[in-house]
Amino acid sequence: MTGVRGARVASAAPARAARVSRACRFMLGLTAATAVLAGCASGTTETTPDPTGTTAPGTTASAAPDVTGTTPQGTLLVADFGGDTVTFVDPGRDGAGEGTAPIASVEVGTAPYGLVVGEDGRAWVATAEGVAVVDTQRRTRLGTVPYETETGPVTTGEYRGGGMGIALAPDGRHVYVGVNVPGGNGTLEVIDTATREVTGVAGIGRRPFDVDVSPDGREVYATDHDSFDVTAVDADTLRTRRMEVAPYGTEGGLGSWLKPHYAVVRPQDGRLLLPFEGERLAVLDPRSGKVTIERMTANTHQHGAALAPDGTLLVVGTGPIGSADEGPSLTVRAPGGEERIIPLDGPHEDVAVSADGRSAYVTGGFTRDGYWNGITVVDLRDEKSEPVRLEAGNRPLGIAIL
Repeated sequence: MTGVRGARVASAAPARAARVSRACRFMLGLTAATAVLAGCASGTTETTPDPTGTTAPGTTASAAPDVTGTTPQGTLLVADFGGDTVTFVDPGRDGAGEGTAPIASVEVGTAPYGLVVGEDGRAWVATAEGVAVVDTQRRTRLGTVPYETETGPVTTGEYRGGGMGIALAPDGRHVYVGVNVPGGNGTLEVIDTATREVTGVAGIGRRPFDVDVSPDGREVYATDHDSFDVTAVDADTLRTRRMEVAPYGTEGGLGSWLKPHYAVVRPQDGRLLLPFEGERLAVLDPRSGKVTIERMTANTHQHGAALAPDGTLLVVGTGPIGSADEGPSLTVRAPGGEERIIPLDGPHEDVAVSADGRSAYVTGGFTRDGYWNGITVVDLRDEKSEPVRLEAGNRPLGIAIL
């Protein structure tokens, strides 16, 4: 019944468009990138107006910039659910987590949850009061798109109203954000990325932890945590259909732990993969609504998920909810179903994977007590290596790789 994905939110693998769309290819060689990092000061960067000199309709204006250099490719970006910022983190040499440090933070709004980054380098961050737009190269906020949905007073914490899961259309023209309405069903809001205006709203289920998009961009999927289902939304008409995903049943209602949290869309067939409790992987065919179950082995409460370029599924185990459960872990599941379980130190929430499939980055900003302000780096190719912990933002949840 708790927890937070990019988002999902959010994710950095090319196959996980909902949370981790790749950023623009910054024209920096390795030597230049190192020099930039050496010259970047930590701390909060003030927000700035749109570089064109205009603020798009429907967005809030921002203040003067204080920008140092540009952001190297491979930098990690996390949503600071415990603060009002996103933080840029240097993943170290070869992205292995050694010799790392936060580069800078940018104010985005209350309790940012999921985020997604487009090919143009703009990040879209789901906060309690709107979707913030961040220029990741200059590390400045361009504005905020307010929600059309009424979510009540702006608050913080696990059950706050406002944006949760967020995704970007494959063509980059629209952002889809799942908006939580405390005590009721949520909505999916559609944002035009050119005008930064909300152009449509569709009704979905309760507490949309995650949002994903079909490979062809025709459907959007909201993972509705508290209603035990996934809502499919037609991207053109905004017509919806709900598909129950409850491999343990729905007994216990809102008090149940056994609910869907995050999903990934398998590119080759468009099926959604939803992990449950380190025991069951629900495979949802959105065309028929049929769910098949595959066995998992981590035996721990699970949240964030991502797909590596080779189809390997990564799933974050947050830790036990029962006396017989195992501790926090990262499941590395090969396309054929074989699993390797990597223990983690303390609760974690979401995960992104590098473009070469070598490194997984797991955020420590769990929504319940026990969270920590960092990222665990896991070398997926060297089974003998120990995970590396690096400093990040304040309770980091959603993550993307620039």
